[in-house]
Amino acid sequence: MAAGVAAWLPFARAAAIGWMPVASTPMPIPPQEKKKGKDGLIILNVSGTKFQTWRTTLERYPDTLLGSTERDFFFHDETNEYFFDRDPDIFRHILNFYRTGKLHYPRQECIAAYDEELAFFGIIAEIIGDCCYEEYKDRRRENAERLQDDEEMDQSNDVTPVNLTHREFLWRAFENPHTSTMALVFYYVTGFFIAISVMANVVETVPCGAMPNRAKEMSCGDRYSLAFFCLDTACVMIFTVEYLLRLIAAPSRYKFMKSVMSVIDVVAIMPYYIGLVMTDNDQVSGAFVTLRVFRVFRIFKFSRHSAGLRILGYTLKSCASELGFLLFSLTMAIIIFATVMFYAEKGSTASKFTSIPAAFWYTIVTMTTLGYGDMVPKTIVGKVFGSICSLSGVLVIALPVPVIVSNFSRIYHQSQRAEKRRAQRKSRLARIRAAKIRGTNVYMRYKQNGQINSLEEVTGPNSGLIDRGLADACMPLCSGGPCHHTQGGGGVSCCCHSSASV
Repeated sequence: MAAGVAAWLPFARAAAIGWMPVASTPMPIPPQEKKKGKDGLIILNVSGTKFQTWRTTLERYPDTLLGSTERDFFFHDETNEYFFDRDPDIFRHILNFYRTGKLHYPRQECIAAYDEELAFFGIIAEIIGDCCYEEYKDRRRENAERLQDDEEMDQSNDVTPVNLTHREFLWRAFENPHTSTMALVFYYVTGFFIAISVMANVVETVPCGAMPNRAKEMSCGDRYSLAFFCLDTACVMIFTVEYLLRLIAAPSRYKFMKSVMSVIDVVAIMPYYIGLVMTDNDQVSGAFVTLRVFRVFRIFKFSRHSAGLRILGYTLKSCASELGFLLFSLTMAIIIFATVMFYAEKGSTASKFTSIPAAFWYTIVTMTTLGYGDMVPKTIVGKVFGSICSLSGVLVIALPVPVIVSNFSRIYHQSQRAEKRRAQRKSRLARIRAAKIRGTNVYMRYKQNGQINSLEEVTGPNSGLIDRGLADACMPLCSGGPCHHTQGGGGVSCCCHSSASV
C-alpha cells in the first residue's frame, strides 16, 4: 500500500502544479494535526454548573489554584473537564476576578463560606475592590464577634464539671454568678453593699441642720458619725472578704493584682484601715478617705451581666479610632483658638484672658457648646474669633457622631440576634430534654406492659398456675412488696395493679 502511494506521488505533484491534468478539480487542503494550544478553551465544572474560559485568563495569576498546574489534579479524563465540588454561586465571582482583575464580595452570601472558597482557590481577601472592602470587613468583624459571643455563651451555659477543685469552683462562681444559688446570693449581697456604700458617701455630705449648742450647720456625716462609721465598717468588711476570696481563687494572682478592678478595690478599702491607725491627723486621714470615690467604679462590674453596658462598651471599643480623631481634633482646635483669643484680648483692660492656659477654659466651653458666660471676649476681633470657635466646635464634634451611631446600632442589632439565638437554643434544648423524658416514660410503660402481657400468658384461665411463681412474676410491679392474687371467673387479678386483671 505504501509502495502504491509512493508511485502515484509524482503524478499528484505534477498535477498540482499544472504539468499533468490528472485531476479535474483542485485537491482538498490536507488535514492538520490538532495541537493543544496554550490559548485554548477549558471547561470548569463546579458542582454540575459548567463554566468556560480561556487558559491564558487563568494563567494571569499563577499563584492561585486555577492559574497554576495544581488544577490538573482536578482534571477528569472521561469528560475532558476540570471538576470542583464547590459552591457555583460564589465561583462566579471568583472567575470574574480572573477575567477582570477585580474581586467583589457578594453581600447575599455567607461571609464564612466566601472566606472558605477564597482560601480553597488560593486567593487572598485583601485584594477585594474598594467598593466592597468595607462591607467585607464589617461582615467579617460581625461574624468574629458572633462566634466569640457563642463561645462565651457555651462556656457560661456548660454544666459545672464534677472534677473542679474548690479554688476553681470559687473562681467560676465569682465570674459567673448564675452557676449556683450560693454564687447568685453572694453576687446580689455584694451589689447591695456597693449601692449602700455609694449612697452613704452621698448622704453623709447632705446638711442635717445645726446642733443645739452650735450655730454652724453640720452635715449628716458629722452629726451621725457613729452610724455612718458602723455602716462604712460593714461595707468595708464585705469588700475586704470579697477581695481576699477573689485573690485566693484567681488562676493567676499576679495578673489579678495588676488588673484595674483589683487596684480600685485596694484603693477603696485602704483609706478605712489607714484612718483607723491615723486617727489624730485629720488632714492625712481625710486625704485618704477621699479616695473612696473610686468605689463608684465598682458599678462597672455589673456590665458583665448588663446587656446595655456591654453594648456601650463594645461601641466605644469599636469607635476607638473615631474617638481618638475627635480628641486630637479638639486638642488642636483648643490650642489654636486659645492662642488667638489671648492675643486678640490682650489689649483689653477688663479681659479675663490672662494667659493661654486661662483661655483654654473659654475655648473648651465654647467648642462643646456649653457657654457658661464666665469668660467672654470684649474686643471685636475676639468676638469674631469666638464665633468661629463655636462653629468649628460644632463641626468637629458632629463629624464622628454618625459613625458612632451606626456602630451602636450595628452592635445593638447584633446583640439582639445573639439573644434570639440563645433563646432558640434554650428552647431547643428544653424540647430535647422533654422528648427524652417522654421517651423514657414511654419505654418504661412499654416494659411494664410487656411484663404484664407475659404475666397474662403465664396465668391465663386455662393454665391453673396460681402459686408462688405468679407472685414472683408480679413482684416488680408491686414495688417489691407482698402481693396477693385472686382468681376470678375471667382470670387473675392483682390487688396492687388493676392493669394485671384479665
